[in-house]
Amino acid sequence: MTLWVGIVVHDSRATPTLLYMLPNADYIIVDRSYDSKVLREKIRDKNAISVIPRKKNSKVANDDIDWCLYKYRHLVDNVFARLKQYRDIATKYDKLKRNYEGKLTLVCYIIWLPM
Repeated sequence: MTLWVGIVVHDSRATPTLLYMLPNADYIIVDRSYDSKVLREKIRDKNAISVIPRKKNSKVANDDIDWCLYKYRHLVDNVFARLKQYRDIATKYDKLKRNYEGKLTLVCYIIWLPM
């Protein structure tokens, strides 16, 4: 299934389709910008718990969110930010999948090796 759209669209429009393709999970953690009733219902249909903070202008409170779990999302964002520092990884210059995966593995080793 191809999800390419010719016009620029915010990721939140494609999220329900991508969510359907995900394997089963206990929790689905996403950023505040993805807060929508439709997405919360899709996550509930997958028998998962949504960890999505409400938008600033929402009239519903954030009482049901697990903030401790949500803060771990920051760690994942940090890993992607570190990977983007390597130009070959960020721009995907390699034509072959195996070469790209090899470079990605090498960069992950470099990042996680103790200095």
